[in-house]
Amino acid sequence: MKKVITTSNAPAPIGPYNQAILTGNTLYISGQIALDPATGKLVLDNIKEETTQVMQNLKAVLKAANMTFENVVKSSIFISNMDDFSIINDVYGSYFDEAKAPARETVQVAKLPKNVNVEISMIAVI
Repeated sequence: MKKVITTSNAPAPIGPYNQAILTGNTLYISGQIALDPATGKLVLDNIKEETTQVMQNLKAVLKAANMTFENVVKSSIFISNMDDFSIINDVYGSYFDEAKAPARETVQVAKLPKNVNVEISMIAVI
């Protein structure tokens, strides 16, 4: 059985999907982009601020499921420019204890929704 997880502290979905689905002890978080949930506007001033907004959105979804970044076991990072990798990695890494960081891949893609530069999805467990 699955439970839909939703919060107003993260952006509403922009398509036919939910912010996250909890099934059993596993939470599947949909890819988050840098939409500010308070204004509905994209945060694209620079890649550091954009990535921070993405991580804050993920944090809000985790919190709605009574979890934290410590529960994350897998992340997928999609970026439009591999030259931004080190900045994205620094921001992302600041949310984790490196010794307990989740498994992850980072992939450069041709284009992301709303022409953003980074999108991150996660899987977490209780």
